[in-house]
Amino acid sequence: METAAAPNLDVLATAEAWKRAGRDVAIATVVETWGSAPRPVGSHLVVDADGNFEGSVSGGCVEGAVVAEAADVISDGKPRMLEFGVADETAWRVGLSCGGRIKVYVEKLA
Repeated sequence: METAAAPNLDVLATAEAWKRAGRDVAIATVVETWGSAPRPVGSHLVVDADGNFEGSVSGGCVEGAVVAEAADVISDGKPRMLEFGVADETAWRVGLSCGGRIKVYVEKLA
């Protein structure tokens, strides 16, 4: 029986493999959720400098926004805490109009 954590382990293994292959990599992690959220705390998205990604932190336009921020994190090395939700003016723009909010931490792997 597969555990709920198995997909995250696969994403982390991908991050490790990409890093070993010499790719610059950032990882995004859901650190908090409120209300209705598409992915639970601990969900990961790994992104490389070419914009390739694997995993999921939300879906829809939020995922695109996180991939774009990850590119900036890879470029400048500075981690970021991102927040998306109905209290934010970006809620409709990024497709999180379901009444939930999420916080995603994005960092470059050393």
